[in-house]
Amino acid sequence: MPTTRFAPTSDLPSWAVVVACVLAAASFALLLVEMRRRERGGAVIVVTGIAAVASLLFAVLRPVRIAARESVVGARVVVLADASRSMALPGDGRGTRRDERDFAIATLQKSAPDARLLVLGFGDGAPKPLAPGSDGRAMRSDLTTAIRALAASPDERPAAVIVVSDGRLDDPPDGADDTVDSRASLAALGAEIHVPIHTVATTRTAPADASVRHVSASGAAVAHVPMSLRVEIGCGGGLACDELTVTARELRDDAPPALLASGLAHVKDGKATVDLTVTLERAGARILEVAIAPPSGDTIPENDHRFLTFNVARERVRVLHVAGMPTNDVRELRLWLKSDASLDIVAFFILRTETDKTDPHAANGQAPESELALIPFPVDELFSEHLPSFDAVVLQNIDAVQYKLDRHLGELASYVKGGGGLIMVGGENSFIRGGYAGTPLGNVLPVDLDGTPGATPDDATPFAPKWTAQGKAAPLLRPLRTVVGDELPLMPGTNVLGDVRPGGVALWTHPTRTTKSGAPMPVLAIGDEGDGRSIALAIDGLWQLKFSQLGARTAGRGHGALWDGLLGWLMRDPRFEPAQMEIVGGCTAGLPSTLRVQVLPGASDPIVVDVSQIDKTSGAPPLHLEAHRASPDDTTIDLALRALGPGGYTARLRVGDGSATRRDFACEAGGDEWADSRPDPEWLHALASATHGSFAYATDAASIPFPKPTVVSAERHVVPLAPPWMWSLVAAVLLGAHWFARRRSGLA
Repeated sequence: MPTTRFAPTSDLPSWAVVVACVLAAASFALLLVEMRRRERGGAVIVVTGIAAVASLLFAVLRPVRIAARESVVGARVVVLADASRSMALPGDGRGTRRDERDFAIATLQKSAPDARLLVLGFGDGAPKPLAPGSDGRAMRSDLTTAIRALAASPDERPAAVIVVSDGRLDDPPDGADDTVDSRASLAALGAEIHVPIHTVATTRTAPADASVRHVSASGAAVAHVPMSLRVEIGCGGGLACDELTVTARELRDDAPPALLASGLAHVKDGKATVDLTVTLERAGARILEVAIAPPSGDTIPENDHRFLTFNVARERVRVLHVAGMPTNDVRELRLWLKSDASLDIVAFFILRTETDKTDPHAANGQAPESELALIPFPVDELFSEHLPSFDAVVLQNIDAVQYKLDRHLGELASYVKGGGGLIMVGGENSFIRGGYAGTPLGNVLPVDLDGTPGATPDDATPFAPKWTAQGKAAPLLRPLRTVVGDELPLMPGTNVLGDVRPGGVALWTHPTRTTKSGAPMPVLAIGDEGDGRSIALAIDGLWQLKFSQLGARTAGRGHGALWDGLLGWLMRDPRFEPAQMEIVGGCTAGLPSTLRVQVLPGASDPIVVDVSQIDKTSGAPPLHLEAHRASPDDTTIDLALRALGPGGYTARLRVGDGSATRRDFACEAGGDEWADSRPDPEWLHALASATHGSFAYATDAASIPFPKPTVVSAERHVVPLAPPWMWSLVAAVLLGAHWFARRRSGLA
């Protein structure tokens, strides 16, 4: 818009203008003092004196008229709005804290219409544009990273930053006391961007809420090793809390949650701490629920329990190896197991039954005592008390009926479904001949067993196993194929197996024998059952990988390579998994999430994922996803998951016709953002004070000061009001007139 104004000449420095004005004011003051000594002509002296001083001032300033076309550009102000999950908690009166945040932003926009407001949401990482009313999804309130991202941005630096939040920040951490160090840390945050940071608190009062605020573990989670959990409990908002029961449960598939520990929290000053000791028996991802029994009046039940994922490691893999009779295969497997320092082996072989005589000179075909085990096979104690302490069980050529194992087959099946590993190795007393057909344990094997009378239990014809397409692609057999290629030695017969059960995969098949369905008979098959895995190996001649012609050419390395892959797959070693999965950014209950799948190069289609709740408490149907890669070279696929409820979930992935991969994960309604529902406006006030900013609540957001706008001139014309000599001439004349008037009045 066009504007006109007057100003001193541009070649005069600002300090000179100030000095001239000060001297002029002093001259006026002296003139008033001198008026008391006049004899006459007071009015003339005043008029001429004022005119003389004014003309002299104008002669120094030489005023000009400036005509310009100007526009007003508002200051750039960045509003950093908290976009974390804590904004969904209750506010003071307008609903949620998100509603209070949006009200404060709208107030700021109205109070400074000329300002250029950029509203960004901060949570995880760099801030992003935020639309009013958008749900907060970030599981962190990282203000420090947001400020640093603004400071490092190549865009125009803001003239001010306004933070709108409930004060429950992760970085800088809230709740710091008023110390020199805390004030210095807050001032350093302002120094990152070199502008004042104003703060607006969305919430004043804390809701009535008891919650599990934090759960920490001492050290890493190791299978079979007790682990200490420290649980911090909070109670605020005027809620009456005295004693709260705290429990820790492990969520299990196809079984109720297992209570691991419980304790009593004695709340004092709104806080309590409980130490619980838990023992996780299975390695891998395990979901724990830590919960409290909430008191009456608790307004936020979602934070009464936390779902936590523990990646349980193994100190050593505990393997139970049970063999019914000595064979070359038993001997070689036992030697390999003992040679691996990462394995803790408990082995029973050359077992003594109740019918074995202990007479050193036993007759009637009985073995002498020197060839028998020192004690009878402790089957009841082993499979009733100590079974959960093992990571894997290897049953090799053992008769279930003869050794009283049949009474514990149900416990073994439950062990597998609960996360254990099982390998059944062939021999004259394995599979059908060993009495496993039609038993609970037979139902968790990856193959069917024909238990009808007259069924053929084994075939003693030598044969060389045949690779299946899945066997060639399986990562667990890659170490073996690296050593032997596609060649396998001649095996001395096989147990007869049935079709592969749903979910199982055949890796080796018999070259001539078929099942009842006409399919090639599997001799090596793998499968998942519940939380665990099982392997059926119908051969009692793997020692040929060491002592055959092929074994001689490969220095016997194929035997160890095969067992390393089989046992590694059973223990879910990532090296032998066909794919990997992760939830991008974690899972938040009630919000969609993304499951990222990474497959091996050359993997086949389709990519099939089934997601189901571990404890089945919600009753929601499993989520079935299927995808095809755009190109065979694609190794990363993102799958969209619908909004899930709070709890533990299992994602089972199958790539083509290969074996399945499992990933357990937890979904929480608010996570750490909801663990402590108390707002912290004092922290926001301290942040504003340390960075020379202002603080206000959402209802008073209009009181936040905004920087002045910048005036930009598009066209400018400067015209002197009079030439310099004219100002000087007028000043000289008026000074002379004033001198004459002073003389006439009697002033010197």
